[in-house]
Amino acid sequence: QVQLMESGGGSVQAGGSLRLSCAITAYTISGYCMGWFRQAPGKEREGVAGRFSGGGGGTSYADSVKGRFTISQDNAKNTLYLQMTSLKPEDTAMYYCAAGSCVGGRLSERGYKFWGQGTQVTVSS
Repeated sequence: QVQLMESGGGSVQAGGSLRLSCAITAYTISGYCMGWFRQAPGKEREGVAGRFSGGGGGTSYADSVKGRFTISQDNAKNTLYLQMTSLKPEDTAMYYCAAGSCVGGRLSERGYKFWGQGTQVTVSS
């Protein structure tokens, strides 16, 4: 059974940093689309960062996080990461990792088949 488990969320002041991790079991992250999404209270879930983890894979970021967030992976550990820097209060949300295909784009939920339970990130001003 495929399982995704996020960790690394927490509370931080504006300007701070956090690194989210997503440990994935029973599913190899090599050769698939891997992504991070977030959902703030009262808002729809949005794609934050996504990448195709195969050879020559591309990476996409939401405009709101470009230059501040970095998605990466460790194939040996089957783990996906999201390094978040220069955090802003508007980054406050539940963050989810997801795995699947890149159908519809790396930031579209359309192709993502497997989801984690989420980890909360709260940024105070």
